[in-house]
Amino acid sequence: MTRIVIIGGGPGGYEAALVGAQLGAEVTVVDCDGLGGASVLTDCVPSKTLIATAEVMTTFDSSYEELGIIVADDTPHIEQAARVVGVDLGKVNRRVKRLALAQSHDITASVTRAGARVMRGRGRLEGLQAADGSRQVVVTAADGTEETLTADAVLIATGGHPREIPDALPDGERILNWTQVYDLDELPEELIVVGSGVTGAEFAGAYQALGSRVTLVSSRDRVLPGEDPDAAAVLEDVFRRRGMNVMARSRAQSAKRVGDRVEVTLADGRVISGSHCLMAVGAIPNSAGMGLEDAGVRLKDSGHIWTDKVSRTSAPGVYAAGDVTGIFALASVAAMQGRIAMYHFLGDAVAPLNLKTVSSNVFTDPEIATVGYTQADVDGGKIDARVVKLPLLRNPRAKMQGIRDGFVKIFCRPGTGIVVGGCVVAPKASELIHPISIAVDNNLTVEQIANAFTVYPSLSGSIAEVARQLHTRKQAGEA
Repeated sequence: MTRIVIIGGGPGGYEAALVGAQLGAEVTVVDCDGLGGASVLTDCVPSKTLIATAEVMTTFDSSYEELGIIVADDTPHIEQAARVVGVDLGKVNRRVKRLALAQSHDITASVTRAGARVMRGRGRLEGLQAADGSRQVVVTAADGTEETLTADAVLIATGGHPREIPDALPDGERILNWTQVYDLDELPEELIVVGSGVTGAEFAGAYQALGSRVTLVSSRDRVLPGEDPDAAAVLEDVFRRRGMNVMARSRAQSAKRVGDRVEVTLADGRVISGSHCLMAVGAIPNSAGMGLEDAGVRLKDSGHIWTDKVSRTSAPGVYAAGDVTGIFALASVAAMQGRIAMYHFLGDAVAPLNLKTVSSNVFTDPEIATVGYTQADVDGGKIDARVVKLPLLRNPRAKMQGIRDGFVKIFCRPGTGIVVGGCVVAPKASELIHPISIAVDNNLTVEQIANAFTVYPSLSGSIAEVARQLHTRKQAGEA
């Protein structure tokens, strides 16, 4: 029987384990924290659970008066501007942790039911490939005991951990990274978020909605520098309109405790004070101390593992998946990389990873969902495409729900009209991007999208309308 050892139990690891076991291999998953990894225990599942509460708060705060909802409130008239609805952050965080653990237990049960073995410990590769093609993996348990496993193939899926600034080290109380925020029992009164990428933007928006006064410190010109510029502009406008202090071109140099406050010093000498500080300045791959280079595994300068499109590393018999590869920090991509690795090694039919069919979402309010080629690709000449953007303000369902911010944008090839990308900014954009993802994955044309029925009224109607406009322009010969 083919022996496979998977080091790391996140989406890349546990999805690979399920495939390997289903295809008849003897699979062992080595994991030190609990199956699901950071995605389930400290990152994706917890943050989106917290954001779910924030979404309710935002929807209520921004729409209840316009929609005619009356709230019985005995707040004195002079204080009527006070918040009507609040949150119990301790209760929210207890729910977050409970759901994360439940999800981890469900994954463990699925993997063991499939026939894979789960070992608690840390794994490392030992030496080069043996003459018979096998690999040695040494597993160190929490008590220091070691066990050596022999594998015909090894998958590295160890993920990453929060990057730290030497002069702004988290203490778990006032200066926090994104894995520590779920230990808070009370809502931060004044939260400074350092970092305006996806993680920083999501937490800044969530805590703003929950009732914190938020300052978002961005070293770049705008929030979400890696996203569609039109989408980022909408989100930044929403943030500012809701009272967030967004500081662009402001690089944080240090953060320190001063009594029960935190002071963040910027590179230009300015000092910002708040009750708490969240550091969201990227992630470091968990590739150190695993014997990778000695085993022939090539690492990038960043510490990420180099892989090809079927998840192979430079070492025979060693594959890698997930955040440790630095491909896309998405659970869906990690899972696909893990599955591809197993299909490839075990001889099943497999298609190489195609990043241009990957859909992703930023869970802010409004959400930002994208797939395929981007505005940057078009502007940079990477692809020739026609673009139409339609504001949600023109959508009847959006008007009914009091939605003012957002748009649908689709990219298609001139001549053929084949859909090559899209961006949706809207509540639940993560759901609305799916028809565009299907179009990109299957080379559908804007004509085919335009001719498909949509429900009236619906937000998805805007997707069909954009496709109609692109098709009309194609028919008119517009370049």
